[in-house]
Amino acid sequence: MKCSSLNVWKLSVDISSEIYFYLSELKDYGFKDQLTRSGLSIPSNIAEGFERYSEKEKIRFLDIARGSIAEAQTQIIIGIRIRYIEPTIGNQWIDELENIGKLLTNLISSIHQRKTI
Repeated sequence: MKCSSLNVWKLSVDISSEIYFYLSELKDYGFKDQLTRSGLSIPSNIAEGFERYSEKEKIRFLDIARGSIAEAQTQIIIGIRIRYIEPTIGNQWIDELENIGKLLTNLISSIHQRKTI
């Protein structure tokens, strides 16, 4: 299965793109770089995991993607507090990332179940 057929990958590409567009004019390059990198890491690690041969490696990269979700959510919260990100948009991203995290957790669980069958 290719990652491009996964809804979780598609959703993570969408939010990563949204973050890039939203922050394109931000002059705080350190903040912008950190958030865009954590956003990019989510679909990138999903893609890398699905190109791995072993189930253990797939799970490892999907778990890294989950960690990147937590990182991005933290940075978005900070971005809202320091007024770089509009609260409505930031909270929407946090909710979308939460959903992506749940989808990843379900995907990891299904891979674990396949391993034990």
